[in-house]
Amino acid sequence: MFKALIDFFKSTGLYFFTQPDGWKFLVMIVLALVLLYLAVFKKFEPYLLIPIGFSMLLINIPDTNMFVETKTIVDGVETTTYSGLFGYLYYGVKLGIYPPLIFLGIGATTDFGPLIANPKSMLLGAAAQIGIFITFLGAILLGFSGPESASIGIIGGADGPTSILLSSRLAPELIGPISVAAYSYMALVPLIQPPIIRLLTTKKERSIKMEQLREVKPIEKILFSVIVTVICIILIPSSAPIIGMLMLGNLIKESKVAPNLTKTAGESLLYIITILLGLSIGATTSGATFLKLETLMIVGLGLIAFAVATASGVIGGKIMCKLTKGKVNPIIGAAGVSAVPMAARVAHKEGQREDQNNYLLMHAMGPNVAGVIGSAIAAGLFLMFF
Repeated sequence: MFKALIDFFKSTGLYFFTQPDGWKFLVMIVLALVLLYLAVFKKFEPYLLIPIGFSMLLINIPDTNMFVETKTIVDGVETTTYSGLFGYLYYGVKLGIYPPLIFLGIGATTDFGPLIANPKSMLLGAAAQIGIFITFLGAILLGFSGPESASIGIIGGADGPTSILLSSRLAPELIGPISVAAYSYMALVPLIQPPIIRLLTTKKERSIKMEQLREVKPIEKILFSVIVTVICIILIPSSAPIIGMLMLGNLIKESKVAPNLTKTAGESLLYIITILLGLSIGATTSGATFLKLETLMIVGLGLIAFAVATASGVIGGKIMCKLTKGKVNPIIGAAGVSAVPMAARVAHKEGQREDQNNYLLMHAMGPNVAGVIGSAIAAGLFLMFF
């Protein structure tokens, strides 16, 4: 009877947790619960953190076989295949399918009007991308390879889909920590950005009220989608999957001739792909491979990347404020990161902390959507180089 009980215990996950590496899986289960808590009770990026957290929970419970990675060597060439429910879903990440479809949905829900009305805000979106390249150099100095450093640096763009697409192409072994870091910092935008904004700006600068933007004509928005697509892809062909899908979604929206397509791309399809993407990301966070020194380094570098990107955008805003003799509120530079529309909302709220009648949301949306384009271009450059 006692032997039967021992055999039963050894067949359960409880026995697995008593093994030398069992603590790693317990830690990951706790981390999964933390992500679920942040998503459900703190409402931090719930649409993505819920599927990521629950997938992480399932993967780190032993013997579920929901994500099975098999390596085979044929004629000296190593091939990796995936099986199990999450393993099959993961092919959408591995083959670069999910991130561009996410951008299709983003394009169908984004208004490029503020950027068109104030083209100078494109410079603030560009300034915020400095964090990507500084972190890239930092990762190189810490011993990461060029492709790995590029994948880590793109976290500074606060653009989860772009981070996933780039790491799936350049550093698939790091896709788990990079994805979790990217989306975690996107979720923490309201906590990370305000202290940086207040540190780098004065009360007088934060109180600056900006002139109302001009009304953008529908034809301008339509032409913008086509022109940006042609220019960006001709200059950087590797940016086509992201820029192309982003602008396609926006063209469908602004043409107003296919409302059902707009609704499908911006709602149903976007939410479906978000669930599949979240489950696939969580599936790569097994305790056996996730918990190691390089993961902590990636998380730390990601935080530096995001902080530097925010600071760069604000500094760019201060420079523009000086050049325009006080007509630009530097706060909107912080929205140059690609977290749409969270970063723009943070900039708006920081302005209203100083003056309840200060409305910066639409002004901040210009740099915000410019940041989306900027991070996509940066990713395209890295793909060209590596």
